[in-house]
Amino acid sequence: MTIAVCPGSFDPITLGHLDVVRRACGMFDRVIIAVAKNPGKSGLLDLDTRAALARDAVAADPATAGVEVGVVDGLLVDFCREAGATVVVKGLRGGADFDAEQPMALMNRHLSGVETVFVVADQAYAHVASSLVKDIARHGGPIDDLVPAGAADAVRAALAR
Repeated sequence: MTIAVCPGSFDPITLGHLDVVRRACGMFDRVIIAVAKNPGKSGLLDLDTRAALARDAVAADPATAGVEVGVVDGLLVDFCREAGATVVVKGLRGGADFDAEQPMALMNRHLSGVETVFVVADQAYAHVASSLVKDIARHGGPIDDLVPAGAADAVRAALAR
């Protein structure tokens, strides 16, 4: 049984994230979304909210209904080891994503032997990024067609605080 982890900050989870998770489900026996706190990013949504939105999103989609959601508290490789995962799945929208992800993939393999599989974003979602979703919402723009049900309301509520 091959277990794959799809890590990210998911602040908020987007339809692009879900596309990658859906495709990972077709490649691996078990898939876990690993919601992580990224100290390099200032988060809008708290960790528990991000994990809850991810759980709701995968539960609502029959193609991802068996996906688990966990919270990373430390190194991703430690999370993978505890989960029994041998693969990390990362979505790529373009070359800049690869440039950012490749060193992390190499370090994760160096630290634990876990391999990273890159999944190229579907063109329908190649322009969707959590940071852009938040920026659009900050300016009152529509984001409902970029995120799963509930996520847009959570983003707007967090921005209203």
